[in-house]
Amino acid sequence: METDEATAVARARGGDLDAYEDLVVRFTAPAHRAAVLLGAGADADDVVQEAFVKAYRGLGRYRGDSGFKAWLLAIVANETRNLIRSRTRRTGLLMRAAVREDPLPLEPDPADTAEATERRRFLVEQLRALDARDREVLVCRYLLDLSEAETAVTLGVAKGTVKSRTARALTKLRNRLPVGEVRRA
Repeated sequence: METDEATAVARARGGDLDAYEDLVVRFTAPAHRAAVLLGAGADADDVVQEAFVKAYRGLGRYRGDSGFKAWLLAIVANETRNLIRSRTRRTGLLMRAAVREDPLPLEPDPADTAEATERRRFLVEQLRALDARDREVLVCRYLLDLSEAETAVTLGVAKGTVKSRTARALTKLRNRLPVGEVRRA
């Protein structure tokens, strides 16, 4: 945990709202991205807001074993799961953030861009087809770029479980991809 982060957490525990605001500013983007990628979709803002409220209320229970980010993302993951469970219908919003089409400063070849976009869409489609446990571990490890330890905290499982789920999920994903796509994707 960074010194600035540890200091902000300690000050926030003492009731310093400015310190907690610093944490909110620092971790809103990763929390929002996690919520979207884990399935909150258009409700990601609500999930993130609720997660920050719960994190503030739970600061006394935060032990600091993992970084604040991992602890917060665990709350985001739980809030997202709660949202998904409460929905009456499943939506296909899980991976919108992963299929962004940001304009690049230098215009690439349109054919290359179209091919890359199509490969990303196909990969996201195959990722969506995996069961929730496989999808969650791959989202955390590869789309949110969390370490195994951070993923374990985020998903509320042991680090060994993260390793085994990741290996199994990658195998399942590879089996869904055509041979040529495995290397390019």
